[in-house]
Amino acid sequence: MRAFEAAARHRSFTGAARELSVTPAAVSHQVKGLEEYVGVRLFRRQTRGLALTEAGAGALPDVADGLDAFARALAGLREDEAERPLTVSVAPSFAGKWLVPRLEDFRQHANGMEIRLDTSERLSDFAADDVDIAIRYGPGHYSGVHVERLAAQAVFPVCSPWLLEHGPELNRPADLAGHTLIHVDWARAGLTAPDWASWLETAGAPGVDSGGGPHFNQQSMAIQAAVAGHGVALGSAILVADDLAARRLVRPFRHALMEPNAYYLVCPHATAQTRRFMQFRDWLFAEMGTTPGAE
Repeated sequence: MRAFEAAARHRSFTGAARELSVTPAAVSHQVKGLEEYVGVRLFRRQTRGLALTEAGAGALPDVADGLDAFARALAGLREDEAERPLTVSVAPSFAGKWLVPRLEDFRQHANGMEIRLDTSERLSDFAADDVDIAIRYGPGHYSGVHVERLAAQAVFPVCSPWLLEHGPELNRPADLAGHTLIHVDWARAGLTAPDWASWLETAGAPGVDSGGGPHFNQQSMAIQAAVAGHGVALGSAILVADDLAARRLVRPFRHALMEPNAYYLVCPHATAQTRRFMQFRDWLFAEMGTTPGAE
């Protein structure tokens, strides 16, 4: 039934296989077995994908509703707020720079509910990884799951107050030519984000060499390098908010760029119906609303 529903939604065995983390051949085999069991064809195989037969189209709504009901029942059986932590998969930079400092506030908001963090950059297999909720940074194209956009954010230069006071002058963007620029390798994560070249171009300082300086694969490490006074980093507003508030970092220029991606809250459809999810979701949106630069 899961194979049939996913294949019908994607109009493709390949798309269904990707969602279910199996091979297209396995999906085809499952669908063929279902067709043999019910005695009718559910799909017409076409050159550019699948088309539902009349029988398949008629059965799909009830099958989808049944799977949702089954998933909700299982989620209800598993849900025990008093004993089982809420497992949240989250990227390391977001966990370290934003979520972890706020966990005690969430525990108080949720009457002591515990959170177990699973820090990872990869997309979660909710069933196999035993993950309840994921917070992901990206374009938001996550099929077969419940998705809510949390926040996009601005990106701007940040540095330590010591560097601003004791380093070369930093009064205008062109002065960055005398400073070390700290980079984040977004391409290694398969993402695009504003880099120093684009910031300098739009800030009116295209002549500054944007290629030199250390590179990190985690934004949290680039931010920490800036806190340590090793140079100037491009910081995402959400991730540098606490450091700015504590004056561990300062913002030398007001010019900012909006990131093309955003943070998303992702979970199975059944999980989105639970009280545990709603508590975490409501707290998360409220906290995001208080973060400077989150929109």
